[in-house]
Amino acid sequence: MFPLPGGIGLSHLCAYEWEAADGVCGGSPHLHLACTEAYVVTGGRGAVQTLDVGGYRETELEPGVVAWFAPGTVHRMVQRDDLRITVLMQNSGLPEAGDAVFTFPPPVLADADAYAEAAAMPADDDAARRRRDLAIEGYLPIRDALAAGDPGPLRDFHRAAAALVAPKVEAWLPRWRTGALAAAELTGEHLRALASGDASHLEHSGVRVAGPSGEDSYGMCGRRTEYRIDM
Repeated sequence: MFPLPGGIGLSHLCAYEWEAADGVCGGSPHLHLACTEAYVVTGGRGAVQTLDVGGYRETELEPGVVAWFAPGTVHRMVQRDDLRITVLMQNSGLPEAGDAVFTFPPPVLADADAYAEAAAMPADDDAARRRRDLAIEGYLPIRDALAAGDPGPLRDFHRAAAALVAPKVEAWLPRWRTGALAAAELTGEHLRALASGDASHLEHSGVRVAGPSGEDSYGMCGRRTEYRIDM
């Protein structure tokens, strides 16, 4: 098993340039329920808008900045000038398996079939923009409520998101066990071996190389180049 360090996932993003209802250009607001995500800014300029129970925040993004957010943080990538980001995602495979929920309006979130239809991978720019705009429709009232000091709508969204993913969690456990957990446990084995003077695991050293497995797909935040690293 030779995953990326820590069993992380890796992708590159170029934020969407389409203007939303509030005049802001960028991606689809969403959250992750079990994974921390990090943005490593590699080019351009923009921002990330975040919502948590502590309130609303906008963080400027420029080359060299690293920003990361824990599960439950609603995040929206904002495009200003050719913003490009490398994304590091905890628990590789879980976001692709459903550990990401858009901020669609409550009636969509309450209907699993309607949510699945609205969240499906877009086939073209128009479909990607419609999906983004639907997420903005649900996002803006949550943001406005937080700005007014009311975290209630965000907590309602958290509950709705958890209900949507609950049926999937059993299938996520094997991915986690063979990915991030196995990578951490392997480090423990190496440390125990080294403490006893056993260096045999160094015989398995070497370099692994991977190229993009998909380019210019429609990610939640923008156009996405992904890497699929076998666990």
